[in-house]
Parts: sequence; structure tokens; C-alpha cells
Amino acid sequence: MTSESAARKSPAKRQGEGDLEALSEAIESGAGLPAVARAAGKALGASVALIDRSSAVLAVAASSSAEEAKLLSGEDGVDGLELRVADTVVGELRYRRRGEEPPAALTRMVSTLLALELERARAPEWASDEAAGQFVKAVLEREVTDRGDIVARAAELGAQLDDGGGVVIGRAAPRSAQVGEWRGRVLVVALRALRAASSGAVAGLGDDESERGEVTAIVPCAGEDELARASKALRTELEASLPGFALTVAHGRWSADPVDLYRGGKEARLAANVAEADGVPLLAFEDTGAYRLLLPAMSEDPGELERFYEETVAPLAAYDEQYETELVATIEAYLEKDGNVTPTAEHLFTHRHTVRYRLERVRELCGHDITSTEGREKLGLGLKAMRVLGIAPPRGPALEPGAEAGKVPRRHED
Repeated sequence: MTSESAARKSPAKRQGEGDLEALSEAIESGAGLPAVARAAGKALGASVALIDRSSAVLAVAASSSAEEAKLLSGEDGVDGLELRVADTVVGELRYRRRGEEPPAALTRMVSTLLALELERARAPEWASDEAAGQFVKAVLEREVTDRGDIVARAAELGAQLDDGGGVVIGRAAPRSAQVGEWRGRVLVVALRALRAASSGAVAGLGDDESERGEVTAIVPCAGEDELARASKALRTELEASLPGFALTVAHGRWSADPVDLYRGGKEARLAANVAEADGVPLLAFEDTGAYRLLLPAMSEDPGELERFYEETVAPLAAYDEQYETELVATIEAYLEKDGNVTPTAEHLFTHRHTVRYRLERVRELCGHDITSTEGREKLGLGLKAMRVLGIAPPRGPALEPGAEAGKVPRRHED
């Protein structure tokens, strides 16, 4: 470029190039993410926040605490850009302009530089989290079964299992649409709580394709009481950090021998499935009652448990899904009310004749008469199989907990 052409460049363009150069220097010198965020804000003429893929705020460049609050809350005037390296989302850039919209080419260049720096800075931590998740999976799926190997691999990740440990599962299901990698945020919150309660806890995110995020953790501890305290700490932290989520926490029994963590994982999963189905926020395997008897079937032959469910409750659930009826809810209430029609009708806010009609429809669909002892036993076990297997009961908006079917309670005459 000749000196004449350089002289013709506008002051704004020269300033933009200078700001980009300052951003590049901050990255090249390893000044850290706060300095990089300040340089990015100067280049864009905006307040900026740099957020990683787990929704953790890494750095903010804002003129005041009020400006920072607006930026992080995503109020009007805040723009967001996904930070990508190839096809992988590594974080998010939020910015709030102080003047005119920056040129698209400048914004794209700044976001590219930030994405590369964010990946470089966070890669070791992400690699550690990934290794921890792989370890948890390997232990609970019995890919590694030697005690020495388990203890050694755990020690490499900072977890000391010589005194034993336990398995804790936390689940978070959003009640409204979420933006960004919210499952990663669940993992960050869970690790913060568990490591505060038990140093060295390791966890991984489940490969759950449903609408919930699940964290499974191995918690080093010396007894049942410590494991229970870690579970309570997880529940408290999830409730405080994830408003607007339906939350479930469960744990298996404490294992003195790390080889038995496999068993603890099965117990924790059974407890989590039961707790989620019943709307219980925190449940220990020891408190699952008769459900404990189904653990061998769940662990050794889940196919038999699935077949029993298919022969009992599955036809009712399918009918409810197709016609938006309440047959499953009706047999649940009927069993809960010891086979009494009037209390069942009051619980469901419907007429007792409607309950009798539904019970007859149940008999026609699945072949089991719930008014008989044998029918009650089979359908009761079918409901337990549904919960243990983690199968969600059919439930529309009006049947969500607390909705009371959208109806106003009324008294029924005998």
C-alpha cells in the first residue's frame, strides 16, 4: 500500500485496524481473558462479556456494574454471537454497543480471534472434564474392574477412593426454552457443589437425548453420612443456580470397595428414576422401599422388566397419549387410595362414575381387573416397573404437578 493510499484511509478505519492489532497483541502475549475482553470491547466499541460453552462467565469489559448487569442479563440492546472453531461451539460473545453497529467484517474477525483464544485457554480444563466423564462411565459400565486400576485412575484425576465412595446423580429439566449449552452449565454447577462437599469428586454428563441434563458423579467419601451430605449440597446448589428447572438428585449406597461403585451406580439410577417419576427432589436408594426389590431385574435382565411393563401399563399409557385420557393417573390414584372409588374421584377432581368407567376401560385395554387382588398386584408392579425403567408417564400441561388437572376442587356427594 502506498503512502498516498494510506493517507486517504479514514480515521475510523485506521482506528479499527489499530484496535484489531491491540487485540492480536493481547492474545499473542498471553495477557489473559480479561485483557483480551477489554481489547475486544475497544475494537467493537461496546461492552462485552466472554462466556464459555458451559455458560460460565469468563471475562467482562463494562464501564460500570450496572452496565455489566445489563450485559449479562441479555436485556434489550445486547447482541450475542456463538464463538465457533470449525463446527464446534466453544462459547459466546455478548456485546452492547456504545454507538453505531460495528462493521460485519470487523465483528466476524473479532469473534474468530476470541473463539481461537477461548479454545486455547480452556482446552486443558475441557480435556480434564472429558477424562473425568470417561472414567465415571468406565467404572459404572464395568469397563474397568480391577481395584488397583480404579484407584490409580481416580488418583490421576485428583480423586482419592482408598476410603471408599458413592455415586450421585443429578438431573435438571428446563421448564422453558434455554439458550446456549445449558447442559454444560448443569455440570459446572454440580461439580462446584460436590467438590465443596467432597474434594476430588469427578463427574460426567450423560448422553441423554431427552430434554433434561443429567450429571453422574463418583464422590470420594468415608461413609454413608458424607455421601448424604454431598447429595444435599448438590440439591441446594442446583436449586439456587438453576431457577426454572425441575430438579432431581439421588444417590446409591456407600461403597467401601471402589469395585462396588458399579452397584452404587445402578442403585443411584433406580433412585433417580423413582424420584423423578414421583416428583421427589432428593432420594436415597435406601429410601426407595419396595422398588429396591426390582434392582436385580433392572441390572441383570431389564428386558424382563420391560416385558412386564408392556403387559400391564404400556397399553394404558399408549391410550392416554393418543386420546389425552388419564387412565394411568387413575390407576395410580386408585392404588394410592387403597382401592376406594370416592377418595380416588376427589383426588382426581372428577365424578366417581367417571372413575368406574375408566377402571373398566383399563380392564378392556390390558386385561387386568384392578378391583381384584391379582389385578392390583400386577398393575402396581407395572407402575413400579415404569418408574424403575425411567419411563415418563403420559402427562399433558394440565396434568403437570400442581396443575390439579386445571380444575377447581369440589366436593362429591356419596
